[in-house]
Amino acid sequence: MPMKKLLTSAAFIAFGASAAMAQTVGFSQIGSESGWRAAETTLTKQQAEERGIDLKFSDAQQKQENQIAAIRSFIAQGVDAILLAPVVATGWDSVLEEAKEAEIPVVLLDRQVDSDKSLYLTAVGSDLVHEGEVAGQWLVDAVDGAECRVVELQGTTGSSPAIDRKTGFEKGIAGADNIEIVRSQTGDFTRAQGKEVMESFLQAEGGGADICALYAHNDDMAVGAIQAIKEAGLKPGEDILIVSIDAVPDIFQAMAAGEANATVELTPNMAGPAFDALKAYMADGTEPAKFIQTESKLYTQDDDPAGEYERRKDLGY
Repeated sequence: MPMKKLLTSAAFIAFGASAAMAQTVGFSQIGSESGWRAAETTLTKQQAEERGIDLKFSDAQQKQENQIAAIRSFIAQGVDAILLAPVVATGWDSVLEEAKEAEIPVVLLDRQVDSDKSLYLTAVGSDLVHEGEVAGQWLVDAVDGAECRVVELQGTTGSSPAIDRKTGFEKGIAGADNIEIVRSQTGDFTRAQGKEVMESFLQAEGGGADICALYAHNDDMAVGAIQAIKEAGLKPGEDILIVSIDAVPDIFQAMAAGEANATVELTPNMAGPAFDALKAYMADGTEPAKFIQTESKLYTQDDDPAGEYERRKDLGY
């Protein structure tokens, strides 16, 4: 066994036994473009602290070049493992090869990459296509055969959530000829862009009169869109149905107020399963599955949104 593998194995065997013997893990985070992302960062830091891990954190501010630089810095520092939440799906081969050559396992968090699976240990996330499909099926059931013109707020162009949540939603509504996506544009996963793009949708669709529903790839864009709908003199959740993904506290506030209709949960605790997989791998070489799926759940106005808000509001969102 190579010396680095022996050393990191020893560190992980001592996992949690002593803070002085804690291993070092680098975490390249996309940024803080959404409440969900902020909660993932908070929970990752909490999980590391609870397990006695020295977490080296890098905020990429939504730029892939910053993430690549951070990973190379982690490699140079000789970290024992790297967590990567990739901003986009492509362009990772070279830096992942560098990590592999340095015998530093990489775990992807909540997003996938278009690279050979041998270049990373595992990926922890939800089934992003399934999330979109659940949202689409909810809308099919909600409109119950009525004609429905849908506007779509997409996530960051080229990111796996944007690609997969769009694919899934289209699958979910595929058998419903009464539902049509009439406009689709990126809101970059942010509230500000969600509001701005929704304003353009409203202007293009008769002031909103021609829009039946909004599908947003995340809750933050939906919250921004809700503000735009209200400023246009319409009632979000009634005049325009709203379904989105993530299940952040603010969307539950909106649901409790009747201003949003449904959300599909994406748990922000990706680090717990990631650290568990790393611990087993470093201890005795146990190879995890290439994809560790987290649970997703549909929430509607019938699922105690006020209570869900209270349960989530202190999680770092």
